[in-house]
Amino acid sequence: MAENKQAFQKCINPACGAEFECSEAFFKCPQCGDLLDIKYNWDKIAVPKKLSDFGKRWTTRNNRLDFSGVWRFRELLNFCPDEFKVSIGEGQTLLQQNDMLAEFIGMEKGSLHLQYEGLNPSGSFKDNGMTAAFSHAKMVGAKSCACASTGNTSAAVALYAHHCGIKCTVFIGSGRIAFGKLSQAMDYGAKTIQILGDFDDCMKQVQAVCTKLGLYLLNSLNPFRLEGQKTIMYRILEGLGWSVPDWIVVPGGNLGNSSAFGKAFGELKQLGLIDRIPRLAIINATGADTLCELVNNRKLKWNGGEVDEKIYKDFYAELTAKNFSPHTCASAIEISRPVNLKKCLRAIEICNGIVRAVSDEAITDAKALIGKYGLGCEPASAATIAGLGVLLAEKVIKPNETVACVLTGHCLKDPNVTVNYHKEGAGKYSNPPTECPNDLERIIKLMSQD
Repeated sequence: MAENKQAFQKCINPACGAEFECSEAFFKCPQCGDLLDIKYNWDKIAVPKKLSDFGKRWTTRNNRLDFSGVWRFRELLNFCPDEFKVSIGEGQTLLQQNDMLAEFIGMEKGSLHLQYEGLNPSGSFKDNGMTAAFSHAKMVGAKSCACASTGNTSAAVALYAHHCGIKCTVFIGSGRIAFGKLSQAMDYGAKTIQILGDFDDCMKQVQAVCTKLGLYLLNSLNPFRLEGQKTIMYRILEGLGWSVPDWIVVPGGNLGNSSAFGKAFGELKQLGLIDRIPRLAIINATGADTLCELVNNRKLKWNGGEVDEKIYKDFYAELTAKNFSPHTCASAIEISRPVNLKKCLRAIEICNGIVRAVSDEAITDAKALIGKYGLGCEPASAATIAGLGVLLAEKVIKPNETVACVLTGHCLKDPNVTVNYHKEGAGKYSNPPTECPNDLERIIKLMSQD
């Protein structure tokens, strides 16, 4: 099959390696139950000879696919015909060089860049993946879909499902979703089911429901979703004049982004479109630090695909025995059993990656700094700057190295965290409102105070 197709699905387990056509819809290998990859026969695809060739599509942005910040790079995720490709204007994002924030945290001018995914239609990076996954859903004729969510996934799924005319159900954990995100899912018309449990419980149930009812699953188990998320890295390269940064820093939750980023850079290097691969830093919250524990303390590795499953299964059993449920203000990464663990381990190997965990206090302080110096973001996004601070202190990242931090979502995704931090004076960068009598002179006097 593989020799005759531009793209196909392949099990990542080297002991299985089963292959399937892209016209089939699976979220796990039907033979062994492991994760699936989208693979390409690059010699059958007219990939541009240099990355800068993709930039020419800015001149033809009246073409809906060239306007999309995902499909502008379509040769690098060429798994379906153009007629099925869905777009609602995703990927119009910003790579901001932020010298004020760089100076504050001890980096040199021109070194720090913030990739702001909050400008996507549903306000988060998830739209990059959803445009790809829903394109595949249309190609296979899906009529109904579902997802489990900490918030951003439900918003993006609901938006794209409505656009495609596909019935949508989202599963959320009881009290475990930010209202800004929940409001989107409801507003976009999704049927929302609140499970008495956390995200991991929802993830388990949605897989069972999709299997039993034949629904199209939109979580990052879906390999086509991760193909769309690769394009975040292409846009960072584009924003840097097609040069490769020294570091990519990304929050670690279900590990779809880190997995997609590693795959993206591995493919670009294979195609000769880049001459080196940046290092990858994945930042957990300490209240949901599974990857940090497994990689740093239990030494779990990709090992050419021969992952020692006993290591993470034993750890998960420990979590179950303790009745552990993750807790962090960064709700988007409040996940203790990441479904893309193996793919993330591969990304760490490809990108010589590292993992760190940061506290909620560090996250909210970093979030305030990001906001103060030019961009509002959701709490999970701020884990990147908090983690960068740790890595600078450890001298792992040097002040003059080029760093791109991925800000995954808009500040209004989780406004309660922001308001509480500032209003309650909860952190060292709090900026609370000051009450004042309705008197002009008192107002002016107050304004003149430092």
